[in-house]
Amino acid sequence: MAANETLQDIKSRGVLWGFGVFIVTTLTVILILGAWWGGEPEQFNIQEEALERAKITKTTDIPLGYTFTNTLAHIAEVLLHKSGGYITNDVAPPGFFLDNISSFEYGALVMLRDATSALRNHFARDQSQSDEDPDLKVAEPYFYYENDSWALPSTEAEYQKGVDALHEYMSRLQKWGGKVKRAQFYARADNLWQYTEVVIKRLGNLSTRLSASTAGAEIIPGLTVIEPEANIRNPKAAAVAQTPWLEIDNVFYEARGSSWALLHILKAIKYDFHDILLDKRAMNTVDIMIKSLENAMAPILSPMILNGSGYGLFANYSLTMATYIARANASALDLRDIMNRG
Repeated sequence: MAANETLQDIKSRGVLWGFGVFIVTTLTVILILGAWWGGEPEQFNIQEEALERAKITKTTDIPLGYTFTNTLAHIAEVLLHKSGGYITNDVAPPGFFLDNISSFEYGALVMLRDATSALRNHFARDQSQSDEDPDLKVAEPYFYYENDSWALPSTEAEYQKGVDALHEYMSRLQKWGGKVKRAQFYARADNLWQYTEVVIKRLGNLSTRLSASTAGAEIIPGLTVIEPEANIRNPKAAAVAQTPWLEIDNVFYEARGSSWALLHILKAIKYDFHDILLDKRAMNTVDIMIKSLENAMAPILSPMILNGSGYGLFANYSLTMATYIARANASALDLRDIMNRG
């Protein structure tokens, strides 16, 4: 009888040990995958990527607008195919818990959407009454599909259709004739001015939200962003609400994602709008924007986003990021004014 009880105790302990080892192993794998999947994507060379894409189409011709469009397509491809793939719509661990990289993806996606809309509505049209490009007419809506859909159709599948449509537009920039209509790209000052207007609003919003991480911001329930247009109706509503401490890292990484995407877009603009930027003497202004965003993308040394106050012992990462973005925004304002001059 005693022997049977001892045998049962050994089996019970064996089951518990086995279950414990399984739990520890699973958690270890999740932590390792989480650290790997949660890493930010590296920056890429826009010209090298354009040349690689040109090899696929078996041509060395890089027409005007090809580099800009390929940059947009490659930004989407990086978001879809980086380590861990697209994370935002994951419903299982570790992706479900990786809110920082999800915020990064959202920030990059917003900049991608804005640039794709500018390509469709401005850069690829010679005037407001002209026909819009058929491939861009297809591409743009796909990037506006909900960013967290895991069911059919999935977010990845819809964004990939947008990438494919951009590639079709690029092919028509290179080759046309017969039944294939030539694609157009107009690198004009008024086109760039209209896109810069959107960039200014995006950067201004990010700078304001990052600055709201400080303890000096006024805490107003239900208010999370600045509302300048509310001054007349309700001056109280124009104040900036302090960002809840659980959302500080999300706002920070959204700004990182926006900076990462806009950095590449500006480099592509510098390449395809080279002549007009030189003619308007605006190249240095674009360089300042690029340098500011490169500084914003400096490596993060702390395992968590620090949120020190004033002249305390710890840094405030959000305010540092806000400084770089505000500088980029100031240069964007200058660029808008330069492009708007006759």
